[in-house]
Amino acid sequence: MSDLYEMLKGRLKGNSRRIVFPEGSDERILQAASKLGEEGLVQPVLVGLRDKLEQQAKKLNVSLANVEIIDPNKYEAFDEMVASFVERRKGKATEEAARKMLLDENYFGTMLVYMNKADGLVSGAVHSTADTVRPALQIIKTKEGIKKTSGVFIMVRDEEKYVFADCAINIAPDSQDLAEIALASADTASLFNIDPRVAMLSFSTKGSAKSEETDKVAEAVRIAKEQRPELTLDGEFQFDAAFVPSVAEKKAPDADIKGDANVFVFPGLEAGNIGYKIAQRLGNFDAVGPILQGLNKPVNDLSRGCNTDDVYKLAIITAAQSV
Repeated sequence: MSDLYEMLKGRLKGNSRRIVFPEGSDERILQAASKLGEEGLVQPVLVGLRDKLEQQAKKLNVSLANVEIIDPNKYEAFDEMVASFVERRKGKATEEAARKMLLDENYFGTMLVYMNKADGLVSGAVHSTADTVRPALQIIKTKEGIKKTSGVFIMVRDEEKYVFADCAINIAPDSQDLAEIALASADTASLFNIDPRVAMLSFSTKGSAKSEETDKVAEAVRIAKEQRPELTLDGEFQFDAAFVPSVAEKKAPDADIKGDANVFVFPGLEAGNIGYKIAQRLGNFDAVGPILQGLNKPVNDLSRGCNTDDVYKLAIITAAQSV
């Protein structure tokens, strides 16, 4: 696991990134920000009241010497931010409403990213996933050609690294959604030095069962291959046919994936969430994430049960996504 983060840190040397933490008053955020600031690979930007944050840091015995603090109530460019927000929302927010909304730390932090005052955002230690993702979807929005964001986990065990998607966001993706998730997940795999070999999963392997569910995955394979023909991607596969060469040889001998997939796209959130937790708990894999993909700029969501190390690691990932 440490090798993964050392690799990402290597990308940040000489490319320090400003990462905003809307939940600046949380002690886990304060401790992680202090460590990040001391290392110098990430410039932490905490949103909150300066006096309150400094008092908390003193109690925790952590230094904020290399940490920037921004109080929305005293932000010099607040009027500029309000105008930018109103323009971005295209008539969906008045100036009066914008001034109120931008005092919300997640909206404020997301606008810092949108206005290029920060390179990425990490939230969710206190807020729900919806509270973290909603401002990102409204302001930063998804990349051209992508309709929905999705959430992946990097599953790590010793030298093994795999990508599991979507395990966090889309409950019942359709064929177009699955194709988008597959292509975005391949790009995320490359960020972690994984040469992507993408398997689209189902309870069927290459037509061994026939249903609306299997047809959906087969159509997603067709769409994804049409959009990215150079990518090694195939399906639909049962997991064993995607992962075990001897099973692949029997069940899908002509497939592009020969039991050597490293990016696994689940047909729905139910399967994805269950799948990564089985690998985590029974297979002793570390689950890194969820990492949000498909946005124009990186925004990532912490678990409310996270610890300081989780905050630190997700900040490194977020910074690396912006390089």
